[in-house]
Amino acid sequence: MAIHYLPCFSLDFRLGIIQLQVSTIKAENLNRACGFVRTAAAQGAKLVVLPECFNCPYGTKYFPEYAEKIPGDSTQQLSETAKECGVYLIGGSIPEEDAGKLYNTCTVFGPDGAMLAKHRKIHLFDIDIPGKIRFQESETLSSGHKFSVFDTPYCKIGLGICYDIRFAELAQIYTQKGCQLLVYPGAFNLITGPAHWELLQRGRAIDNQVYVATASPARDERASYVAWGHSTVVNPWGEVIVKAGIEETVIYADIDLKKVSEVRQQIPIHSQKRSDLYAIEAKAV
Repeated sequence: MAIHYLPCFSLDFRLGIIQLQVSTIKAENLNRACGFVRTAAAQGAKLVVLPECFNCPYGTKYFPEYAEKIPGDSTQQLSETAKECGVYLIGGSIPEEDAGKLYNTCTVFGPDGAMLAKHRKIHLFDIDIPGKIRFQESETLSSGHKFSVFDTPYCKIGLGICYDIRFAELAQIYTQKGCQLLVYPGAFNLITGPAHWELLQRGRAIDNQVYVATASPARDERASYVAWGHSTVVNPWGEVIVKAGIEETVIYADIDLKKVSEVRQQIPIHSQKRSDLYAIEAKAV
């Protein structure tokens, strides 16, 4: 399948990723998240990313308690902050309630405060590693059924949430749709984090010759689910260009989209695919 390239009005921009320390107090999480968005904007970030479950602790027992409608209080604050700061804001994710079902949902707002995308986590985090970790999002959450792509003056961006990054097909479809940056708010843990977090990001970046960015909550050793941290940005060559530690912080990456075309010219895998032998097909919008 052909790759569709989106002409960019500007070939570089600053990306800010907020690695937030999440508490059990929703209002506090929202206020501090919006404060960090202002900090990132003041440092020149044009696109700012929050982590998965930024407004509440991550866990199946918390999703029903903290769930809200979209639009709702959390997304209203994100909209207002994006407009105030004049940035594109990827709002990590929050537990969403809709028609009696719960979703792990990421919303995106433009510099005018308008909602540009709403991504419901497609692949639910259901794993069982004996003696180490068992987690079943499907005990409380329902899965999304749509791809989520949005345009900026810089490039087209594709969205996933955490476990979505393990599915290479999703990244390939986003690349087919013209995305040059894939963003995954995510909360890997102390078992899967050290083993796979960076490896998966570099793999998605190399496979598709795109930028990949992840935003994790900061690590809280007292939490029932301890996030790995280490929010990261990887370039199309598979190089880690910035990575956080485990503490609360804001990291920045200057995204040079010329790197995408350079890598694709040097190693032209997209034109070398054998469509006569295989294909990745999108069956939804």
